[in-house]
Amino acid sequence: MRDIKCNTCGSADYEERRITYLYSHQGQYLIVPNTPVEICSDCGTVYYSAEVLKNIERQFFAIRNHTETPDQYLQVPVKSL
Repeated sequence: MRDIKCNTCGSADYEERRITYLYSHQGQYLIVPNTPVEICSDCGTVYYSAEVLKNIERQFFAIRNHTETPDQYLQVPVKSL
């Protein structure tokens, strides 16, 4: 757990969870399920470790450069308002 206070509300209470993270870069996306985060128990601010974010970025570029393959591809509809 974190030893510092929340930047938003000042609370020192955090909960470890896993969420789905959406990484985007120049109109391309990577969905990363089961991403570890810490969430402030009082206000809900989400904190990611630098290690996790660097790993997601590395995976994105490895997939884009065809040195790794994704677990699956999704087709997502797009509709403008």
